[in-house]
Amino acid sequence: MIRWSHAALNCRDLDATEEFYRRHFGFTRSNDFKVDDTRIVFIRLGEEYLELFATPDTTGQERGQAENDGSARVGTVRHLAFQVDDVDGFLAGLGPDAEVSLGPLDFHAFIPGWRSVWIRDPDGIIVEVSQGYHEH
Repeated sequence: MIRWSHAALNCRDLDATEEFYRRHFGFTRSNDFKVDDTRIVFIRLGEEYLELFATPDTTGQERGQAENDGSARVGTVRHLAFQVDDVDGFLAGLGPDAEVSLGPLDFHAFIPGWRSVWIRDPDGIIVEVSQGYHEH
């Protein structure tokens, strides 16, 4: 049997990234340890995990690399995605942490009630937040 395990994120400021996902998405810390000199934190939402790596930015790449709904570069994650009941209410709750990269957009023509917005986390990773998506 195969089950989803986790997504791993490289973080310039691990504590800021953890706080962002805890405060706005409801994750809780499940583990915190060091492997050699690298701090790793697992955070959990239900049965889903994000693995956060404290990673110094040595690439010289700027935060704005991912645009709109995420990177179109082959071999990279385009974005993370979460479902909420109310996109506008979620954005209001983000307050000053709401760095919107695209939207909100209405996809009612495809699925009635489907709306999405894309935001940046503290490390510039694009996070899609949707309401109303379902299979038809």
